[in-house]
Amino acid sequence: MARKPIIAGNWKMNMTPAESVVLSQGVSNHYDRKWDKVDVVLCPPSIDLRSVFTVLDFDKSNIEVGAQNVHWEASGAYTGEISIPMLKDVGCTWCIVGHSERREMFGETDAMVNKKVRALVESGMKAIVCVGESLAVRDAGDAEGFVCDQVRAALAGLSDDEAAQCTIAYEPIWAIGTGRTATPEQAEAMAAAIRATVQELIGEQAAQGMRILYGGSMKPANAEAFLACENVDGGLIGGAALKADDFAALVAAASK
Repeated sequence: MARKPIIAGNWKMNMTPAESVVLSQGVSNHYDRKWDKVDVVLCPPSIDLRSVFTVLDFDKSNIEVGAQNVHWEASGAYTGEISIPMLKDVGCTWCIVGHSERREMFGETDAMVNKKVRALVESGMKAIVCVGESLAVRDAGDAEGFVCDQVRAALAGLSDDEAAQCTIAYEPIWAIGTGRTATPEQAEAMAAAIRATVQELIGEQAAQGMRILYGGSMKPANAEAFLACENVDGGLIGGAALKADDFAALVAAASK
């Protein structure tokens, strides 16, 4: 089954609203028709979402906007949190959940990630679900089991139709922001294991349709090797997403 690639940029806690206008405009300036072969998503900090959406909407460039986090409740006494209705109102169609930094620094559990995934798909938004292992887990030989358990927990209770709104992003924690990368062979092996787990959990049709991204220091110099992997359908981009030229080069690589 042919799967449409995704290149999603996670800006993390970078870019003021004014800077976000400059960066999103820079990315949009690179847009051409070949980009329509790829789902291109920019995920800025929450304070920048409206500014970025306004730029992209004005340019009519088919680049979508995603959030970096969300709460599963629609409203309530959750100081500092942001709800799905709020995200949708500023033009978001995607949302990252379960990023390793959220899990490690802010105590997000597999159960919390599952609540967020279920709330997103029930609302019609698309979820980029992050999974990944530490260096200690990989060195212990437990990487595939650990990551696939995260997949099972995140997608628990989803139907075929709901799973179709989800994308899995495999990010080896030891390769995020460190300059180190997994090899394409390691990324392919994990992506294949994730796909097999989705098949076991939800079924073959969902598994074949689900897109699996690689994240962890993907950049223009190594993108083609990862994108050539049979089970890797794009990238969740960190550092390279903060430079318009680099991010555009990644989209171009995925659109070939």
